[in-house]
Amino acid sequence: MQYDVIVIGSGPGGYVGAIRCAQLGLKTAIIEKYSAFGGTCLNVGCIPSKALLDTSEHFHNAAHNFGTHGISLSDLKIDVKQMIARKDDVIAQNVAGISFLFKKNKIDSYEGVGSFIDKNTIKVTKNDGTTEELKAKNVIIATGSKPTALPFLPVDKKRIITSTEALNLTEVPKHLIVIGGGVIGLELGSVYARLGAKVSVVEYAKSIIGTMDGGLGKELQRVLKKSLGIEFFLGHKVTGATAKGKTVTVTAEDAKGQAVSLEGDYCIVAVGRSAYTAGLGLENIGIQTEERTGKIPVNAHLETTVPGVYAIGDVVKGAMLAHKAEEEGTFVAELIVGQKPHVDYNLIPGVVYTWPEVASVGQTEEQLKEAGVKFKAGSFSFKASGRAKASGDTDGFVKVLAHADTDEILGVHMIGPRAADMIAEAVVAMEFRASAEDIGRISHAHPTYTEAFKEAALAATANRAIHA
Repeated sequence: MQYDVIVIGSGPGGYVGAIRCAQLGLKTAIIEKYSAFGGTCLNVGCIPSKALLDTSEHFHNAAHNFGTHGISLSDLKIDVKQMIARKDDVIAQNVAGISFLFKKNKIDSYEGVGSFIDKNTIKVTKNDGTTEELKAKNVIIATGSKPTALPFLPVDKKRIITSTEALNLTEVPKHLIVIGGGVIGLELGSVYARLGAKVSVVEYAKSIIGTMDGGLGKELQRVLKKSLGIEFFLGHKVTGATAKGKTVTVTAEDAKGQAVSLEGDYCIVAVGRSAYTAGLGLENIGIQTEERTGKIPVNAHLETTVPGVYAIGDVVKGAMLAHKAEEEGTFVAELIVGQKPHVDYNLIPGVVYTWPEVASVGQTEEQLKEAGVKFKAGSFSFKASGRAKASGDTDGFVKVLAHADTDEILGVHMIGPRAADMIAEAVVAMEFRASAEDIGRISHAHPTYTEAFKEAALAATANRAIHA
């Protein structure tokens, strides 16, 4: 079969790229090694974790917060099997949706491992061992990532597990040890802490969510400790983990080199993700992955060293985020047909779906200081928000960073209720290079959480916040 474009991988970058290619009139095929479309995000990442976070938040609120609303419950319990079944149903609905979109856009799909014979010929190796060859003018590599493994810490997928297995536990752990204080570890730790597990987070760095604004990590740590009882071992270097029966022992060294030992019944290794390029046959077309990261080198057009072969998403440089991959999939599709697309990587928002949620876009205070950029900062606490008081979600704040001279918004960082949704307004504002005063002069509905963004913008504009 001859195609204009073949996409290898059906995750967010792959399926969005394939759909955009088809919309632009390109004969398109997509190759997926698994029986379900959607990649990590839909099957073992973004979507299932949000389903569990939602269920666990309902349970936690019923157990701890309903009483203040005058709602009384007795004999409250969690049905773990039903929680997992609901999660699986959410996945199935989303996967079916992608299948529908492929058919709607006349995209041919192939199940199997796609590998390069040459830059225009892809071999599909099916599960039964049979093969099929496809031809294409252009190929988009969108094979995503996998959990990073630590060589001294073997994962048995039973007691010492990754995020994938954590989505299918059949019981609530008594003591869950999480190695890694990043997004994945904190989200999954939150799920089981809400359901009653003792959760311990061991992190090598001195703060959690280290890639985000420093103030967000401090506030999130405070709230998770206060509301869920999560304990943190920061500045600790993990030296090993062993499982014996139903007991997992994690050993580490603190900042002073003193040995620390933790015992639990499950341990999640969540130290990041690594680009997945195994089986692609990149060596057959002369592509070498980067030695340190394992990622595929690309130019500004996301084209590899081989003309007509592109790579997007987690296999290339930049944040490993589903929405970043989606933008890159659209970018490459439009580039192939001669359009002039653009992706502003500074305006790719980052989100942590704990509660309170954490969201960020643009530059952090630390980055601006390092670059020598003069800026002014304005913050507004949700404790002063009428809407947050009404819902009982008063933890957190919104911070706006604006240029000291031009007042252009350079970064927005928030932790609080529905921050994941609120950050979109900040992205739009920065896309159109709005000033802090612009946001401060826009009418925001009252009472809403988004008023906190307006107040923070006012605070950055000559300290003009009204309700602070």
